[in-house]
Amino acid sequence: MRLTLQGGIQLSHTERNLEESIVIILSTRLGERVYRPDFGSRLHELVFAPLSDDTLLLAQIYAREAIHKWEPRVVVEAVTAVPMPDTASLNITVNYRIRESHHRRSLVYPFYLTLSPE
Repeated sequence: MRLTLQGGIQLSHTERNLEESIVIILSTRLGERVYRPDFGSRLHELVFAPLSDDTLLLAQIYAREAIHKWEPRVVVEAVTAVPMPDTASLNITVNYRIRESHHRRSLVYPFYLTLSPE
């Protein structure tokens, strides 16, 4: 285990690469990639959704489905979505295990909504 200059745990190249891959998967809209239109997640479908229990559940489902489909190097163990009303966003937490090393990791992906004025 290595430490960063700030005293935190330094991620391996593989762990950093996996985090970047998951963020890319979640932030890419379906149809955005010309030669791979099925790559990405359905999260963008929720941009104008209300901050409700249904939206939280769909965010969890969409994130889990996309990571399962596009990142075979990990096993998704849990996905949770927590509303952040002050910033009109969801914090989507993905708990996963790296298949090769069996290390468990957690990633928080902030997803911003565009709420309609009341």
